Amino acid sequence: MAISRQQKEALVAAYGRLLGETGGFILTGYSGLSVADLHDLRLRLRANNASYVITRNRLFMRALQENDWPVPAEMLQGPVATAFADGDMPGMAKTLLAFQQDHEEVFVIKGGIMDGDVLGPAEVEALSRLPTLDELRASLAGLVMQPAAGIVNTLNAATVDIVNVLQAYVQDNSEEAEEAA
Repeated sequence: MAISRQQKEALVAAYGRLLGETGGFILTGYSGLSVADLHDLRLRLRANNASYVITRNRLFMRALQENDWPVPAEMLQGPVATAFADGDMPGMAKTLLAFQQDHEEVFVIKGGIMDGDVLGPAEVEALSRLPTLDELRASLAGLVMQPAAGIVNTLNAATVDIVNVLQAYVQDNSEEAEEAA
């Protein structure tokens, strides 16, 4: 279906806004997915603060050029939809790969771009094995808490040792008092 020049310019501007708000994106082939499947994928991605947009290849290429992104023309062939990450590329890649396993015959991960580097399907899979942003935050919190827990354990052990020494002293003194009596 043909669209007007104004609509094309509006789409390029919308793609430009998405590119300005993202650190990376993943291109997918979605031919054969039902509307319900696309809705399900969008919901899964939204849980990871990502969006999923069916893009028009030539207009998306123009938006990439205008916003100084690499243009992976070989990946922009056929029906393409783009998943835009809002900071958590590994989480988004995991979601897309899980969805791909459920829809192997109709859903293809073509590649993507992260921090200006073009990624192929293998690199997207490797990216999915990295920890998500939430996993990294939990690890960092654990690292921050670990020294504090060590100090608490050391202080607790010192207190227990002092109590044991005092109790032994009291027992020794009470035994000496009984022997003297």
